[in-house]
Amino acid sequence: MGGHTDGSVVIVGAGVFGASAALELRKRGHSVTLLDPGPVPHVLAASTDISKVLRMDYGADEFYMELMEAAFEGWDAWNEGWREPLFHQTGMLLLAGGPMAPGGFEHDSYQLLRARGHHPERLSAAQIKERFPSWDPADHPEAYFNPRAGWAESGEVVARLIADGKKLGVKVYGGAEMRSLIEQGKRVVGVRMADGREFEAEYVVVAAGAWSPSLLPQIGDLMWSTGQPVFHFRVEDIGSFQPPKFVVWSADIASTGWYGFPALDDGTVKVANHGPGRRQAAAEPRQVDSGYEEMFRAFFRRSLPALAEAPMISSRLCMYCDTWDGDFWIDYDPDREGLLVAAGGSGHGFKFAPMLGPIIADVLERKPNHFAHRFRWRRRGEPKTEDARYS
Repeated sequence: MGGHTDGSVVIVGAGVFGASAALELRKRGHSVTLLDPGPVPHVLAASTDISKVLRMDYGADEFYMELMEAAFEGWDAWNEGWREPLFHQTGMLLLAGGPMAPGGFEHDSYQLLRARGHHPERLSAAQIKERFPSWDPADHPEAYFNPRAGWAESGEVVARLIADGKKLGVKVYGGAEMRSLIEQGKRVVGVRMADGREFEAEYVVVAAGAWSPSLLPQIGDLMWSTGQPVFHFRVEDIGSFQPPKFVVWSADIASTGWYGFPALDDGTVKVANHGPGRRQAAAEPRQVDSGYEEMFRAFFRRSLPALAEAPMISSRLCMYCDTWDGDFWIDYDPDREGLLVAAGGSGHGFKFAPMLGPIIADVLERKPNHFAHRFRWRRRGEPKTEDARYS
């Protein structure tokens, strides 16, 4: 079996990393095969949900703010090109757990936004209550509203990217579960599937999200899969939970992990918590611990009383692929030629979808990219303090 020299690419995983990479690489002329054990999109992928937050607020971390400024331009362009927009710019309310002070996530985000020419609006407790009446600001006496934020219909976005890739000639295979890499010496020349099929290519990109550490044991000390609770509730007074009275929000996110979304037109309100989560393999049964619902309702009783008794429609354990430092992993494996890992979304990758494809493609083609250095292959070190990573 000989290695390819035609620029062909096999991508393992059709989530947001894989789908965006497939589309971009095909646009650049590569022969692209996209594999997923799924159906495609995979119903258990982190990106396959009704919504993900789109925001540029990252505390004092200017890198991610700059990256998201560029991503928003991409979201605008996608909206213009799609039949129906899938990015909804509602703005976002970022509530602080006390007075906004230097070193706090909300304060530092607010100041950096202003320094970069944005126009967030700082709000007192009285202004929070007047403008967003569902909130009891007792635990969150200050906040700011960032109009350049919102949410995307995440599952639909991934489906659209895959459909657009197919139109350009990306070969998509669902029900294709990777069993192992095909290696010649130190070079990876393809992948072997559980059913015995083999797909050869010059480059293999593993973009399998929470499944990546299981597929590539050599990265198990660099990233791992973690389950985080997501709940959907039903409200009757839908208008009270839709813009402008209710928008995408976070509540002292760096300390508590709370964030959520406005109601859909059917009354569905999604609320989630990015906390320690539960480390487990992506293939293990996904059970939402029984204590989570009461934890959510206790938060509602304090801060969103109108949701305290709202019926729960469904719950879900969203599987993150967390890296040790919270930054994504987009680089060649230094020990295996031809193998590129594009994973480690760490619960905050989806929002950058318009930028992920170009970054992955530039790294694969060994072209310079202004943002790629943050996602290079790196040694395990002391974990950084993470202000907020949520999806």
